Amino acid sequence: MFKKILIANRGEIACRVIKTARKMGILTVAVYSEADKDALHVDLADEAVCIGPAASKESYLVADKIIAACKQTGAEAVHPGYGFLSENSEFSRRLEEEGVKFIGPKHYSSSKMGDKIESKKLALEAKVNTIPGYNEAISGPDEAVKIAQGIGYPVMIKASAGGGGKGLRVAFNDKEAHEGFSSCVNEAKNAFGDDRVFIEKYVLEPRHIEIQLIGDSFGNYVYLNERDCSIQRRHQKVIEEAPSPFVDPAMRKAMGEQAVALARAVNYESAGTVEFVVGADKSFYFLEMNTRLQVEHPVTELITGVDLVELMIRVYHAG
Repeated sequence: MFKKILIANRGEIACRVIKTARKMGILTVAVYSEADKDALHVDLADEAVCIGPAASKESYLVADKIIAACKQTGAEAVHPGYGFLSENSEFSRRLEEEGVKFIGPKHYSSSKMGDKIESKKLALEAKVNTIPGYNEAISGPDEAVKIAQGIGYPVMIKASAGGGGKGLRVAFNDKEAHEGFSSCVNEAKNAFGDDRVFIEKYVLEPRHIEIQLIGDSFGNYVYLNERDCSIQRRHQKVIEEAPSPFVDPAMRKAMGEQAVALARAVNYESAGTVEFVVGADKSFYFLEMNTRLQVEHPVTELITGVDLVELMIRVYHAG
């Protein structure tokens, strides 16, 4: 078991990881910006290291400073929490090179699943249900209209590197497809530095169901049922409900098995969430995989009675 871990985050999630680590007899190191010197997670941890000014880009987002704090304190592993560097595959690769364990998926897994176009191709190969659509980058608005006509309206135009509702438009006709493509490209380029856009069928009366899973380095996987996050505002989740009143046992089993198949296809380790869009007829299609612990993880913990943070740590000591 690890003797000491560093939490590369702040706020509620940092406090949560510290609480679980303490329960497991593991020492903790908090990192903090100058603005967070009096934060709760700094007081709770066994050690604390200041990593820079208030701006996140000068502190919590600087991999070199996190790695330096590990070396300074002798931390054997880093728990990234969510946000900041939690899905940064280069950060996890750097830690591995430095001999520090990243408590999350390997860099190659997060890299593959972080690209929406590539992740959909992987889902197809793993025989996971995917929404009918065009999975290649599109050259321009005129091509976008032709593709949308071929798929059949309504369609959803999405940025490959998108997230948080950015770089996403729904089109019900040629005019909306043409305009939506151009605005998606501009928004994606400004928000993510990546202007690749793809198109897929828009599912009417959709529900948004996500499957929580966890895997280890020995090829063992388990899915921990679903969370229903269909109530959203501007593509942002407002309420998470578990178990979903819409999902029956057969559907839960099918979705869970497909989520595991996708994780297995990329040799996924640690906690992760596979998101599906579900139609009124209970047909379901892969949306994306979040290669980290989610903000909503306590909902799953409440219905299963398991500590996901503890499992994330323990999977590296299984077998």
